[in-house]
Amino acid sequence: MAGIEIVVVEGRSELGDFIDFPWKIYAQYPKWVPPLKKEVRRLLDPRRHPFWASAERRLFLARRGSETVGRIAAIIDRRYNELHDEKMGIWGFFECIDDPVAAAALFSAVETWAHEKGMAFVRGPLNPSTNYEVGLLIEGFDHPPAVMMTYNPPYYPKLAESCGFTKEKDLVAFLIDGDYRLPEWMDSLAARIAQKKGVSIRRFRPKDQNAEFALVKEIYNASWSGNWGFVPLSDDEMRDIQKSVMTFADPDLAFFIYYEADPAAVCVIFPDINPLLKRLNGRIGLLGLLKAILYRREITGLRCLMFGIKDKYRQMGLPLLAVRHIYEVVRKKGKYRSVELGWTLEDNEDVNALLEEAGARRYKKYRIFRKPL
Repeated sequence: MAGIEIVVVEGRSELGDFIDFPWKIYAQYPKWVPPLKKEVRRLLDPRRHPFWASAERRLFLARRGSETVGRIAAIIDRRYNELHDEKMGIWGFFECIDDPVAAAALFSAVETWAHEKGMAFVRGPLNPSTNYEVGLLIEGFDHPPAVMMTYNPPYYPKLAESCGFTKEKDLVAFLIDGDYRLPEWMDSLAARIAQKKGVSIRRFRPKDQNAEFALVKEIYNASWSGNWGFVPLSDDEMRDIQKSVMTFADPDLAFFIYYEADPAAVCVIFPDINPLLKRLNGRIGLLGLLKAILYRREITGLRCLMFGIKDKYRQMGLPLLAVRHIYEVVRKKGKYRSVELGWTLEDNEDVNALLEEAGARRYKKYRIFRKPL
């Protein structure tokens, strides 16, 4: 058997191989949802995607003879390292056949590059940061991924572990589905919170979307700043997200909670467009547009992508108010059958306990790994 060759991605052909490779891996995994190839290409392009304004990367392919058997990205996020005073290298966009030799060659390429850049440890997978898709799925393989969540073969965690990576943090996703009803005690308590003087809820205003997304970013960066792994979204990143999501967002599912005149919290929920993405199989085109029209009715799930509360309002019971508001909006719409809540950090005990008390069940777990250099 031929040995493994690591190839640095430099030209269009190699980048095409990098982007196309997952289709080889997931031919045997029907739960996988293909990304749009043009969006992957844009995300990886330092000239086009705003994440790279404060980051750098190198892409690698693993080949055995003429056959591509794996891929990985090595990343340095300068904004994160400056904020946390760390020397973190990142691995992401990892895909590989079930071959420890190929995986070891890929991880070694990342480690060597990160070490040469002065990094002290490597963390991953981040694709390319915690503001995007993260983690290897370790529980919940029977369920397809929700929008902007990862999916991978069950053997991926073992490949990482075989190369010396160990658990750093687990992330949890919760699900509400079926004939759900808000617990009576929670409904009653949330109703009392809603009646407090100065507390109000305001839906997202599509006509003022620039100002609205700026407000989302402000609250998100303020409320998540103390969380593990946090890196703030830049103005350009938020504008990029705005362009990407407004084509499928439902304005009724994004809202702000105010205390008097101050925005205290934000919640952003997206329709889970993954059933549609699966039909598109990586390409939009004219046929894809027709599929988008024909099969839009298959979008029956939601994902709660973001919920954040400013520190000074965290003792007001606003999460209860948010859960009740989500329940009421979804019930009135009538077309959604499930809501994925997450991810949350495994040790965020207050939020995780609240979600379970609200009737959500843990149904997926993801792992982020770490290795010293």
